[in-house]
Amino acid sequence: MTSLLLALCVSLSAQAYAGSLDDSMATLKANITKLGEPKLEGTAKAGDQEVPVLYFGKKKINGNYDAVDNVKKKHGGTATVFVASGDEFICVTTNVLKGDGTRGVGIALPHGKAYAAIKKGEGFCGEVEILKSMYDTCYEPIKDAAGKTLGIFYVGIKK
Repeated sequence: MTSLLLALCVSLSAQAYAGSLDDSMATLKANITKLGEPKLEGTAKAGDQEVPVLYFGKKKINGNYDAVDNVKKKHGGTATVFVASGDEFICVTTNVLKGDGTRGVGIALPHGKAYAAIKKGEGFCGEVEILKSMYDTCYEPIKDAAGKTLGIFYVGIKK
């Protein structure tokens, strides 16, 4: 179902980027999910706020930039992992840079189309404004074995 949803989403994105988004998401998910099952355990700072810590297996994802930087290296795009924190999704690792050149860790996913889809347990692909720039994007929920959404995988390409 997830692969079918991603394929449908990618077809709605600009055709020039379709392969890149699909490849970027596959790379991001493969690099992280190979570590084990997702879980939330404890809390840590992300930017200025305290958020749950997302693990895959024994590997802490918060503040670990290996997987997102690998997406940029291999595909040239952006990648982020968000963690569920109350009703918000907070960026805990990303290669998206803020205007000052620092990573956008600690930023909440805006309450738009992507947020609405994820809250329903669905993926979203489409054009989104991120830190005042437009991107072609795809978002997929990170779910535990019981189907609870723990976070989000994101990939995008700046327009």
